[in-house]
Amino acid sequence: MRLGVTAPISSLLSVFVLFLLTGCGPSVNRYLLIEQSLQAGDPHRAATIVEETEPEYGARGRLLYAMDRGMVLQLAGQYEHSNAALNRAEEDIERLYTKSIRTETAAFLTNDNALPYEGDAYEHVMVNVIKALNYAVQGQVDEALVEVRRADHRLNVLGDRVKDKGKYRNDGFARYLSGILYEAAGDLNNAFIAYRNAYEAYGAMSGWSKMSFPPSLRADLLRTTEALGLTTEFESYRTAFPDVVWEPSISGEKSAQVVMISYNGRAPRKEDLLLDLPISLDAVQLVLLNRGVFHQPYGRDRVVDSVLYGLNGRVVRVALPQLVRQKTRVPSEAMTLTDSHGRSVTVRSELAQNVTALAEKSLSERLPAMTVKALARAVTKFAMAEGITRGAQHAAGRDAAPWVGLLVELITKGLAVASEEADKRSWQTLPDEIHVARAWVSPSQYQVSVQPPGHRMMGKDGQAISLVAGQTLFIIQRVLQ
Repeated sequence: MRLGVTAPISSLLSVFVLFLLTGCGPSVNRYLLIEQSLQAGDPHRAATIVEETEPEYGARGRLLYAMDRGMVLQLAGQYEHSNAALNRAEEDIERLYTKSIRTETAAFLTNDNALPYEGDAYEHVMVNVIKALNYAVQGQVDEALVEVRRADHRLNVLGDRVKDKGKYRNDGFARYLSGILYEAAGDLNNAFIAYRNAYEAYGAMSGWSKMSFPPSLRADLLRTTEALGLTTEFESYRTAFPDVVWEPSISGEKSAQVVMISYNGRAPRKEDLLLDLPISLDAVQLVLLNRGVFHQPYGRDRVVDSVLYGLNGRVVRVALPQLVRQKTRVPSEAMTLTDSHGRSVTVRSELAQNVTALAEKSLSERLPAMTVKALARAVTKFAMAEGITRGAQHAAGRDAAPWVGLLVELITKGLAVASEEADKRSWQTLPDEIHVARAWVSPSQYQVSVQPPGHRMMGKDGQAISLVAGQTLFIIQRVLQ
């Protein structure tokens, strides 16, 4: 009997030690390598890093891999390849609406990292936004409009599904970009509708997005309503914005426009927030002596915690994700266009999207359900460990039951603690904020400069551009500060 029990116990112990060593070992953060490449002005190397680390994403991270790859390829100026990756991301978004029961069960018994990454609603919208910008930078406005219509449809479906107006159900930046693109295509009617929708969306989001609408949106509303002869709407906006100066649309037909999109800072990352719940008096003392109830995870501590709590057998661990902000230090940029005669026009960029606020809002909306699920998972794993321990004690017999029970409890409950980890996946190649600067100038040749300069500005910073009447030129820069 003892030989029959000892062999399985030894195997379980080996699995337990191997799990701790593999689960808590050091690993290179791919996002740190990507940021270092972008900081050095080498987006091509960043794209290579994403491609080389595809195995780390795994089958469950296909969507995240496609989104990261699409983003860095845009920064590398490989717009067609970027859109190809983002097309795969869109396909995965649609595919993931159908969930696998087997995968859900595995995630419930371990953690949510066993589930495919589905992305947040705002990330789905950003897929179409980035695709639209890829086309816009290449001067393919009609193709860009296809993408903003897809984003519009996605937001309309989201608005029908999410009835609570305090939640994320609309996107001011996606609507604003739609208006800019429609106006660039000469479609003033749809441009006005998009600008109006953007104005309303920014207003609905202002309570939690920590921003208002871009100031230039006021001039857009005045310009388009005047050009369309919408007297009532024009007077309403003129009353609301009495100090705004705008150029009539007829002037826009004789001028050109430069639109700079600046990706500033880094999107927030996620970390584990570990909640250790004692269910006996001695366990309370152990948790308080160990580090308190709430603490930040470290690789070494996870091993120690798994052993300590496994031996005690009366501590349940719950892991939840928490966001760590990585806010930009650049509040705005000055874009200067200088013609061949030395005359220059300078405009300042305006905050158009707060990606960090979107991530915080998304997590706050999902956190209650995530907490209930995590608690249920922790209780289930504890109950299963109790059942396995008692079964092993019964099989071992009276003499061996104490040490067998202790060893099995160490393994099963230690594994329950060690396997508890929050889902920290997110689209980290996005920026913290997106700024927009728009300059209306006469058709001519110009030198473009931006202060503070970005680490990557799609080949336009300091170089000459040639603008013709009615043209809208899009440029993108990436600023990591």
